[in-house]
This record gives sequence, C-alpha cells and structure tokens, in this order.
Amino acid sequence: MPEFDLAIHGATNLPFIGIADGKFAAFEAGSARAEIDAQGLLVLPGAIDAHVHFNEPGRAAWEGIATGSRACAAGGTTTFFDMPLNAHPPTIDGPSFDQKRAAAEAESQIDFALWGGLVPGNVDQLETLRARGVIGIKAFMSASGIDDFPSIELPTLRAGMQRAAELGLLIAVHAEIDHPELKRGTGIAEYLASRPIAIELEAIRAALDLAGETGCALHVVHVSSAAGVQLVADARARGVNVTCETCPHYLTLTSDDLHRLGAVAKCAPPLRPEAERAALLAMVRAGQVTMIGSDHSPAPMAMKTDPDFFKVWGGISGCQHLVALLLEAGLELDLISRLTGSQVADRFAVRSKGRIAAGGDADLVLIDRRASTVVTTDELLYRHRHSPYLGRTLHSRIVRTLLRGQTVFDNGMLLPTPRGRLITPHS
Repeated sequence: MPEFDLAIHGATNLPFIGIADGKFAAFEAGSARAEIDAQGLLVLPGAIDAHVHFNEPGRAAWEGIATGSRACAAGGTTTFFDMPLNAHPPTIDGPSFDQKRAAAEAESQIDFALWGGLVPGNVDQLETLRARGVIGIKAFMSASGIDDFPSIELPTLRAGMQRAAELGLLIAVHAEIDHPELKRGTGIAEYLASRPIAIELEAIRAALDLAGETGCALHVVHVSSAAGVQLVADARARGVNVTCETCPHYLTLTSDDLHRLGAVAKCAPPLRPEAERAALLAMVRAGQVTMIGSDHSPAPMAMKTDPDFFKVWGGISGCQHLVALLLEAGLELDLISRLTGSQVADRFAVRSKGRIAAGGDADLVLIDRRASTVVTTDELLYRHRHSPYLGRTLHSRIVRTLLRGQTVFDNGMLLPTPRGRLITPHS
C-alpha cells in the first residue's frame, strides 16, 4: 500500500485523494503521514483566476500582490494571472516584467502568471515578453483609464496580432470601442447609456475579423452580453481560434444594482439589465463561455466618490468570492471546475494546473455547502475593504485551500509565509 505525504478523505464528490511531493498521486486509499478529514465537504480544483489587477509595482496603494493574493487564497483561488495594468510601469517590456515578477515572488501567497501588454510602439517587445514567460498579451480597444497604458487603433492591433501569431502568443482584448458622442451628462443612467452592448459587439466583430485574417489566437475578456458570446461562438465555428470569459458580477448583479449601490458596482463594460444577465447565464450553462475571471480591479474609496460618475474609477473588487459567487449563481460543480480550472489551463497551456488528476499540482479547495456566510468588511482581505457584495448572504463557505499540497488557508486563517511561484505556458 502506498504512503502519501497527505491524504484527504471523506469529501462528498471524491472520497480519497493522495498527495505526494506536492502532486496528486492517487485516488485509492493508502496510508499518509498527515490526513485531512473532509467529511461532508465538496472538493474542487483550486481556481485559476485569469484576470486580476494587483497593480504592483507602482500602484500598490490601490491593491498589492500581498493583499490580493491572500484574498484569492481565502476564496479558493490557487493561481492568478495579473494584468499588465494598472501597475506603473505597466508590463510592456522586459524590465517591467522583471520588476513585477520580483514583487510577486516576494509577496504572493499563491502561484501566479503575468500578462504582458500591447500598446502603441511596443510590437517589437512581444518577443522579449514571450521569452520572459508571459501568459498572453492584453490590449485595450478603448481608453483604459490609465495614461501609461494607452488604447490601440486597429492597425496597431493588426500588427500586434500578426507578430503574436508568429510567436505563438495569445492576444486578449478589452472589447469596447470609444464613442465620445455617447458621453453626455454626469449620472449613472448617462454612464450606462454611453456604453451600450452595441459598442461591445462592434469591438468584438473587429477583433474577430483581425484574428481570422492573421491567424492569431484571440481571447475576449469580460464579455457582458449573450450577443457578444454568440459572436465568439459563431467565429469559433468558422475556425477562428477564439475564446471568451465573463465575470461573476455580470452573472449576479444588474444595472438596477448599479443604481442602488453606486460606485462600488461601476465597471466597464457596465452591468446590464436583468434580461441580459439571464441570457448571459444561459450561454454560460450552454458551454459557450470558456472561463470566468473576477476582473478584480480595486482602487481607494477616494477614487470612487466623484459627483461626476464618468470620473469615478471603474472596477469591482471580487477575487475573494470568485468560486462562492459561481455557486451562488447556481452553476453545477463540474461546470465551475471547468470554467475556473481545466478550460483555463488548456487555453493558456498551463499543464500542471486546473484538474484533480494524477501528476498535476495538488491545488484544491474544500467547500461546505451546508454553511452560509455573510460578506462583511471584517472578512474582506483587500487593501480597501469595499465590495458590491457587502451584506450579501452566500450559501457556501470556503473551508480550506491547498497549494501544491500545502494548506494556505484554513477556516479563516492564512499561512503567514508567501509561497507563490511563476507559472508560464507549457509549465
């Protein structure tokens, strides 16, 4: 009978897990030097959150890797992919990648990958970024809100996609097109009117056309509409190498919530009406969305108090409740494990993550579906403890999170020592 470093037994959906050397080793009973009793709990692969903004170096006062990664661990996420902005400098060349990697290796509670960025004038840096190990390249088709990460015009996107196709890099786009003529007034209603679904669809169509032309692998982030997902699905059926993600806030909040909650629920694309939320959720259930990421984009509350709603920083804090919110949305366990695990790992060629399977990193989360928790400021681990989910009852509780076979979160307690490492494609 084999002996493991750790055995987890009794989980409702997987009775035995044997872990050795930080890897899943077996799923049949054996002896172990340590054991975890998971009786009555559910087990899922540790989540991969492919879309967070931890803003380090340079803007760690908004959110740092230390606080952000701990919030992830508390929510069952064991790997995050950090976007190239809002760090200062943004991750757009070799030196900026090196700065962010050093910060993450020193501070991250969990494993991480780093996105690079495509901005005007840096197409020649894509090869350097690939050599450093970026997970992909992010571009904005509309203003990012950050002066040092400008948006790109379609000719630059085409050139970037051509070079990315040659290098085997994936390009991700924030798919909205700026329409200044729609920006009228200062209130929430005017903000919503300025970013209709039509401009999301316009941008997705343009990006899909360029991806088909260049042969580039394309990923459309935070799609907020069923129609946007359908465009991606139709293009994929035509042979375009494209995937898309959506976010928990588009599945659990609506434009009515934005009116009720105000700045803490502002994001771009914005929250949509209830009918759109329901239609998007149906597309997720139908398997047309590849992954779900939090798009955790925090800022100090002082940046979310301007009387002109257009000037309020847009970004929802949500990485701590990624898994819980998907459970709250009524998604099946197997679908959640694909949307935050195996399908993310497959798309980004991260072979060691995303599955409870022999030989993979022993990343997992134990969940109690019999318990309920209320989101309070006291339990938030973000640098700035605000969230559109405050006061909401979540009908589950994250009990324990393990990274490579080691507990990093246990019943409200975090392991004090950072242990994250860089994850690169094909690792």
